[in-house]
Amino acid sequence: MPFPTFTLHQLGWRPGHARHLTLEDFEAGYPARVVGVHRNGLSVLSARGAALVALPHAVAAAIEPAVTVGDWVLLETEAPRVLRIIERQSLVARIAAGGEHRMQAIAANLDSLFVVTSCNDDFNPSRLERYLAVAFEAGIEPVVVLTKADLCADTAGYVDAVQAIAAGVAAVAVDATSPASAARLAPWLEEGRTVAFAGSSGVGKSTLANSLVGRAAQATGGIREDDARGRHTTTSREMFALPSGAWVIDTPGMRELRIGAVEAGVGAVFDDIEAFAAQCRFRDCRHEGDAGCAVERALAEGRLDARRLASYRKLQREAAKAAYTARERHEHARRFGLMSRQVQQLQRERKGRDA
Repeated sequence: MPFPTFTLHQLGWRPGHARHLTLEDFEAGYPARVVGVHRNGLSVLSARGAALVALPHAVAAAIEPAVTVGDWVLLETEAPRVLRIIERQSLVARIAAGGEHRMQAIAANLDSLFVVTSCNDDFNPSRLERYLAVAFEAGIEPVVVLTKADLCADTAGYVDAVQAIAAGVAAVAVDATSPASAARLAPWLEEGRTVAFAGSSGVGKSTLANSLVGRAAQATGGIREDDARGRHTTTSREMFALPSGAWVIDTPGMRELRIGAVEAGVGAVFDDIEAFAAQCRFRDCRHEGDAGCAVERALAEGRLDARRLASYRKLQREAAKAAYTARERHEHARRFGLMSRQVQQLQRERKGRDA
């Protein structure tokens, strides 16, 4: 059975993407969307159909973080090969495991990020704040999807808890095993829109994806009874078409989301604390014993939650450290590039003298 073809609009193409392409680009190639990343190339969809294409090393090295699901690429007309990566409209990324502070792309060119958590002990306000900060930094609309609603007697309490964290963020309680979930999430699943599921293991991301797609798109696993934590089920990122015409990207469960330089995103999540901070006596107030600190006054008066302030301080420190590390890496790359050019120039001059 041949794979169905899609128009660029159906694949999620936006006018903003075309602004980054020249007439010469369109003469040399055509746009395609990455739906899978493999060791031997990229699975892509375009108006010409599905294909597995090569990603030249020089093209891959030109973008950081690395190519990921949801990216748009320009394919060579005469060969199954990527000419270039089309500039991203949005990117969800985290710091990869290890000590290198390397950014790892999760999904690109999203319209919404479904932050999935359960109506049980998995619900963690501080973890939600991390995901929301990443979404806000990327300019993506976050939606908190509360699964296991069929097993919970007080879903309204969880919805209220989300609203206490971020009043303007939608919170939707669903039964991930029911196809009726699609109706509750329909406003974010219109034709041509792309959403990604993110959250810890076992909260029902893959189960929900299966319900939306209408088939067993991903393997699923259960929650461990003793601690409400799940087992890893999704091990790679792939993009699936929904009956509504929307696209969904399921991501592997993350026990830890290490944020990058998302200072603006942190400020958006904690806009209440930022408002208090604007009232501090000193502009450089650190909110840790400084005279005239409006943040600590709000904490003492019960207008600010201690957990929330601790989460704010922690994410601020992490974002600042990531920003500093990114600047260091950029400066190192700049100096290395300068040194390489100088060496190449000396080699050319030596060859000229020898000739």
